[in-house]
Amino acid sequence: MATETAQPISLAVVNAQGQAVGTVEVDPADLGGKVNKQLLHEVVLMFLANQRAGTHSTLRRGEVAGSTKKVFRQKGTGNARMGSKRTNKRRGGGTAKGPKPRDYEYHLPKKAVQNATRMAILSKLQDQETVVIDTLKLPEIKTKAVADVLKTLQLTDKTCLLGLGKADIDEKRTIYMSARNIRGVSVLPASQFNAYEVLRPKRLVLTKAALQELCKNAKWK
Repeated sequence: MATETAQPISLAVVNAQGQAVGTVEVDPADLGGKVNKQLLHEVVLMFLANQRAGTHSTLRRGEVAGSTKKVFRQKGTGNARMGSKRTNKRRGGGTAKGPKPRDYEYHLPKKAVQNATRMAILSKLQDQETVVIDTLKLPEIKTKAVADVLKTLQLTDKTCLLGLGKADIDEKRTIYMSARNIRGVSVLPASQFNAYEVLRPKRLVLTKAALQELCKNAKWK
């Protein structure tokens, strides 16, 4: 199921003090023009599957300690027939058809994953879950500086992905080091966005440089 958007999306641009400094119009066509929920679902499942360690392991009846001798004879005891102590019917026995180590990793076509990333960004814009900040510069590595900005933008109680553009490269390390101790906040260059990382947080916070990198034809006012 795909939802198409034809009208330009208008977003307010604010500074680090939360003051409006302009607006920007994004053409949905720059981000594929539509949101395919089924594709987003499949791509997110792929990312989650690829994060699984797959190290789970249970012991089968041939791997647990214990004698393989039959506990008691088949007939004449009045008890139900029973095999060895290793059977999964007895406490301490093996597990029947339990999980074994395996690799869950798989990959969808590259173009499908790229399209899903654009759709995820478009959905955040459509749902008004994106905050555009003109610039973000920190004089030093300090967690409180990023926390104050989030508080000003009323994002303290929400999970956020802070996206940086190529023009923010000088600030990347400072911002990352300052934000890494804030629970629910992650920092990524726009070039490393993927559908899972975009959809996971409640809010997407983009610098002007990041939005320009994602939407080449954005119109600033």
